[in-house]
Amino acid sequence: MAEIPGLATAWDSVLERTSPAMLKTVVTFGLHELFYWGSYVPFFVMDQIPALRRWKIQPDVVNTGVTQWKCAKLIIMNHLAVVLPLVFLSHLFEGAGSLQADAELPTLATIALQVLVCFVIEDFLFYWGHRALHTRLLYRLVHHVHHEFSAPLGLAAEYAHPVEVIFLGMATVVGPLLVNAHIITTWVYLFLRCLQTVECHSGYDFPWSLNRWFPLYGGADFHDHHHKHYSGNYASIFTWTDAVHGTDEAYRKWKAEQRRQLSKADDVAADAAVSAKQATPSEIDSADEREAKVPNSAIDARSSNVKTTQMAT
Repeated sequence: MAEIPGLATAWDSVLERTSPAMLKTVVTFGLHELFYWGSYVPFFVMDQIPALRRWKIQPDVVNTGVTQWKCAKLIIMNHLAVVLPLVFLSHLFEGAGSLQADAELPTLATIALQVLVCFVIEDFLFYWGHRALHTRLLYRLVHHVHHEFSAPLGLAAEYAHPVEVIFLGMATVVGPLLVNAHIITTWVYLFLRCLQTVECHSGYDFPWSLNRWFPLYGGADFHDHHHKHYSGNYASIFTWTDAVHGTDEAYRKWKAEQRRQLSKADDVAADAAVSAKQATPSEIDSADEREAKVPNSAIDARSSNVKTTQMAT
């Protein structure tokens, strides 16, 4: 980011006023709150617009205000009682594997590469941690809390048992520590991760959603299936780990059936359109014939009546 004019000077000013410890702890936690709740705001607004429900994956399920408040309360508690202490504890790691908060800013290329590596690491660790949470014992004791939402909303991304917040939260922290990321890189990664997980739980699959043009990204369509059926699709971001281990089989069959039904519906619509075009001339001819027959019948009837009268006379 050193390439951006004035940014290096602004960062130097920040370092003069704020200690590295403060940046790594209080500022990082504050940004996490801003990123997480801010990412949910657009989806909250969308939920108030009935016309957008056509893009809901489970449009018949409505999360009420009571449900959303219940969700928000647990998340606030987890953030204050679990996430905040974890952020402070992460500052204890110094030397190799620590976050950097020095004056030298990373380049945009470095940020992009390290963020991508962090996503890959997080996705891999999350897959195995999440899959472990679906074992009978851990699901009953811990993970069932997150699955109270069979049709999730964006806010429910971090709605979980405190043990799960620690367990899966570590998957998010490991990446920046392993790549020895600058604090700026960590913030960029944190922003994108919050945005991604909220979108993943939003329940919306828009025509412009990332998974529509980048198939390796799971998105809401991929994860919503996991919440609806309580198994499979364990990865948090990408689809390849589930594909390699066959834990997306039910999802793939469901998508294939969706495509088959859409194709069938398109064929029926096309056949109906062709039939309508072919039926139009015959319908016109039939209408003309009926119109021609009615007056003739009336005339014949009148003629018959006249003849009968004359004979009677």
